Amino acid sequence: MQKITKPLLLFFLFIVIASCEQKREETKATADYLEEITVLQLQDGYTKGTFTAEQVVKDYLARIEAIDKKGPGINSILFVNPKATELAKELDKERKEGKIRGPLHGIPVILKDNIDTQDMPTSAGATVLRNSYPPKDSYITTQLKNAGAIIIAKANLSEWANFRGDMSSSGWSGVGGQTKNPYVLDRNPCGSSAGSGASIAANLAAFAIGTETNGSIVCPSNNNGLVGLKPTVGLLSRSGIIPISFTQDTPGPMARSVEDVAISLGALVGVDSSDSKTLASSGKYLTDYTKSLKKDGLKGKRLGLLKSSLGYHAKVDTLMKQAVAQLKSQGAEIVELDFSMDRAANGSSFQVLLYEFNDGLKKYFASLGEKTPVKNLKELIEFNKKDSIELRYFDQKLLEMAAAKGDLSTKEYVDALALMWKATRENGIDKLLKENSLDALIAPTGSPAWKTDLIDGDHFIGGSSSLAAVSGYPSITVPMGFIDELPVGISFFSTAWTESLLLEIAYSYEQSTKHRKAPKYIPSN
Repeated sequence: MQKITKPLLLFFLFIVIASCEQKREETKATADYLEEITVLQLQDGYTKGTFTAEQVVKDYLARIEAIDKKGPGINSILFVNPKATELAKELDKERKEGKIRGPLHGIPVILKDNIDTQDMPTSAGATVLRNSYPPKDSYITTQLKNAGAIIIAKANLSEWANFRGDMSSSGWSGVGGQTKNPYVLDRNPCGSSAGSGASIAANLAAFAIGTETNGSIVCPSNNNGLVGLKPTVGLLSRSGIIPISFTQDTPGPMARSVEDVAISLGALVGVDSSDSKTLASSGKYLTDYTKSLKKDGLKGKRLGLLKSSLGYHAKVDTLMKQAVAQLKSQGAEIVELDFSMDRAANGSSFQVLLYEFNDGLKKYFASLGEKTPVKNLKELIEFNKKDSIELRYFDQKLLEMAAAKGDLSTKEYVDALALMWKATRENGIDKLLKENSLDALIAPTGSPAWKTDLIDGDHFIGGSSSLAAVSGYPSITVPMGFIDELPVGISFFSTAWTESLLLEIAYSYEQSTKHRKAPKYIPSN
């Protein structure tokens, strides 16, 4: 046996120490204290001096580098705010001086990259807008800043919020490529708020803002084990958000807990003269939704189970049965309903989206002024034909269909709007609630995440977003459990302006189950 000399022993000792130091640095780089941390825990840490906003921002940026760009490489972030650390220092200084802007003072947040930010590009994931800096912040961005939030980054998304082509893959954009699901990396994060969902599941910020036209908040929340709230259309302003539909679009918070969703929602509300839909919210919104967070919030509630939302996935059905039992144990009464949404409503909604996308995008391009690279859908379509990335995987059929539509006075549009609202409001949610004396409706949010496929596109099995989305009414999804390593959610939805009620129900269910688990970044499953 070879004798180990003193120099050799010292060399081995050096290697061991260096290895330990490297592991410590790697642990530090991922800032483990930020795992599953809540807004109130961050605020408590700031108050006690445990950490500063500057430290938290630096550590979140380190996590973005270690987890999003390297490591698992979930690819959820498009742009990092170069001024984030500077803004954090300023907010720390204000705190020391006794000035607290609001409930989000010093809280890092990620915005979906169809929400205007003056200091970062807003691209909707499209290469044509890769270097587009809007002339001003969106209303929602301004509200967040006024409340003290730090916009730390912009999230990848399904390009043009998933309204571009047939057989597309959720979470893919020309600017960012494909976002991965942090639970199982070859699975899909769902869209179009894919990056918002994946980034918050991976603890890259306290919460995110997504947008939904139909399913784009609740589906990525379902696939990424999050709580996601799609508010009543008009509760939150859409001005400065790249649009699909004036009738159905809304931003909304996505977070790891109902509490964080409630805190953020109160900071986002407000009547905006630039968005006429918000005029109806006057007198109906709250600036503090945390008062709705009651652990016994399910007691005495009557909830309608939409049986038509079952049957597409046996394992989802099993989890839903367990959820129903849990709801009952918390004092809720469950009424089973035989109701299916009028198929014509979905067709009418699609026509409305085509007309409104054509109209809204033209207005958005005009808002960019002389710096706009294109002025309308027809110019965008021609740009994409010449681009080396945009049509590599997917076509632009929806852009072409929308470009062929007339203005919003066209009879086809007016009739479609009336039909879809009557089917989903008067003969839909409102009728179900009234005739059955219900507080809200329930359904599984969707199936577990499918494998990402850039050839054949998304493989949706089932979902329940359309009734609330088409009607413009609110819905909230909460983690309901796991199928293998993949999370799925349960949705609660009701009539207009019932966000407080839905938060109360969702919080009570969440607190009695606590299904949320951090992702493991499994390569394949």
